[in-house]
Amino acid sequence: MLTIFFQQLLNGLSIGSTYAIFALGYTLVYSILGIINLSHGAVFTLGAYFTYALMGGAFGFSGVLANTTLPFGLPFVLAVILSSILAGLVGVAIERIAFLPLRRRGSDPLLTVVSSLGVGVVIVNLIQYLVGAENYNFPANTYGDLPSAINFGTVDNPIPIRTVQIVIFVVSVIIVALLTYFINRTKYGKAMQAIAEDPTTASLLGINADQFIILTFFISSFLAGVAGSLLASSVSIAGPYFGIAFGLRGLAVIVLGGLGSIPGAVVGGFLIGIIEAFVPGQFSGYKDAVAFGILFIMLLVRPQGLLGRKFIQKV
Repeated sequence: MLTIFFQQLLNGLSIGSTYAIFALGYTLVYSILGIINLSHGAVFTLGAYFTYALMGGAFGFSGVLANTTLPFGLPFVLAVILSSILAGLVGVAIERIAFLPLRRRGSDPLLTVVSSLGVGVVIVNLIQYLVGAENYNFPANTYGDLPSAINFGTVDNPIPIRTVQIVIFVVSVIIVALLTYFINRTKYGKAMQAIAEDPTTASLLGINADQFIILTFFISSFLAGVAGSLLASSVSIAGPYFGIAFGLRGLAVIVLGGLGSIPGAVVGGFLIGIIEAFVPGQFSGYKDAVAFGILFIMLLVRPQGLLGRKFIQKV
C-alpha cells in the first residue's frame, strides 16, 4: 500500500510540474494584460509537433504534409529548445494579430479573450490540415541511454518510476526556478512587474510597455512549447486537439493557485497533478471533472485562489 502511495505521489508531481510550467504562461499574460489567452493550449500543441518534426519524425497518411519528414533529426534537448523558440515566436505573432489591434482601440477585454480563442481554433485546424489527426509517438530512444525506469524503493519492495517522469519533474523545477529569478532579480522582470502593477506609471518612468508585452508573450508561449514537448514525450501527441483539454485544465490550475500569482500557478499545478494521480483507476476518465470540481469549489470558497490577491483590477 505504501509503495503504491509513493508511486502515485511521484506520478502526481511529474504531471503536476507540467501543469505548473504551462499555467505559468497563462499567469504571465494575465499579470500584464488582465486577460486569459485562450490560444495558449494551441501553442502547447504546436510545440509538441515542432519537437516531433525536428527530431526527424514522419507524419502520417493524411494532411498536406503526409509522409513528410525533415532531412535531419535533432537530439531531443536541442529539438525542445528550438521548438519552444518557434512557439515563442508564434506567441508574439498572436499578440500582434489578435491582441494589439483590440488593445489600441480600447476594446472590452472579453473581445480580446474571444479573439485569442478564435486564433487558437485556427491554429488547431491548420495543424489538422497540414498533418492530419493521427496520434504520433516519440521515438523509444528519445532520452538516449537512460533506463526506462528508476527504482526508488528496494529490491524486495520496488517503487519503479518512469525515467521520463523524473526528467519532466527536474526540468520543470529548473524552469520555475529560472523564471522566478528572472521576474524577481533582473531589471526586465522588475519592469514587467511594474507594468503589471500600473502601466501608466511604468510608462511615465520610461518603460516601454509594448516591448515588455511582446517579451511576456514570447516567454509565455516558450513555456507552452516546453510543456507540450515534455508531455508528448511522456505519452504521445494525441491529435491536433491534444492541447485544448490541457489548456482548460491549466485554467483550473491558475484559479486554484490565484490569478496573476506565479507561486500560485506552481502550487496549483502540483496540487491538481497529485489529486489526479490519486483518482482510482476505474474513474480515470473523470479526471477533468475532478480538476473542474476543484475549480468550482475554489470559486465558491476563495475566489482569489490560494495565493492570489483578494481584489485584482486592471486600470
